Amino acid sequence: MSENTDLTVPATSEPPEIVPAPASLVPHLHEVAILLDIDGTLLDLAPTPREVWVPPGLAETLNLLLQRTSGALALVSGRSLNDIDLIFAPEVYPAVGGHGAEMRLAGGSEADAVKAPPLDKELKRRLAAIARLSPGILLEDKGYSLALHYRLAPQAEKVIYEEVSRIRAELPGAPIEVLPGKCVCEIKHAGFTKASGVRELMRHAPFAGRRPFFIGDDVTDETVFAIMPDFAGLSFSVGRRALGVDGHFDAPDDVRAFLAQLAGSGTNSIASR
Repeated sequence: MSENTDLTVPATSEPPEIVPAPASLVPHLHEVAILLDIDGTLLDLAPTPREVWVPPGLAETLNLLLQRTSGALALVSGRSLNDIDLIFAPEVYPAVGGHGAEMRLAGGSEADAVKAPPLDKELKRRLAAIARLSPGILLEDKGYSLALHYRLAPQAEKVIYEEVSRIRAELPGAPIEVLPGKCVCEIKHAGFTKASGVRELMRHAPFAGRRPFFIGDDVTDETVFAIMPDFAGLSFSVGRRALGVDGHFDAPDDVRAFLAQLAGSGTNSIASR
């Protein structure tokens, strides 16, 4: 890797439309930690969680960036590590999973220990019953959280949140919180977020001491957007101009194109236009 490798896309390229980032904040790749959300950011959303797929060339791009950053690339997701591995198989990447409930560094070192206990079985049973209220509601048990997807039943959004609120009111002492997302209502342990997971990740080599940039698309990614200034990092949203971010991409295919440019050139950088 060249010592002058930075994050500037050549002027002759066609980069995704993003809000300009100050040139003084654009660090060299050997100083960077690349943090990437998965669903809606790296991968296109699908009708169900199991239908997402990894487009050709993406694994090669991620592997090149992993090499260029000396291992400082990680996936940051609400999915469990096991689910992440199934999607990207046979590749295995450093990752923060379960909204910060678990973490794995390169090679699966000691930091992959579970940080949060699974949700209480009785609470899961009660929440799972919500899926029977309308056809099209899909239940996803992530161990550390339970997700109710209603992309196939958008009319069920109101009743889902009403039922979740009722259950929470009946269990005021339950250490849980509700995460609204894109056509999904997720219930997880309180005290663990993507931001808490990223903070822990940034304590470990090769991430420690680097300047991260994070790309995410959903409400659950806003906690990570908020902490990027603590690390002198950059944040980018996908599909919307989230508050406090340095820029945005229009869609996941723009993110993939940008990462491919970054991986494929010794002088690629975050560009503006």
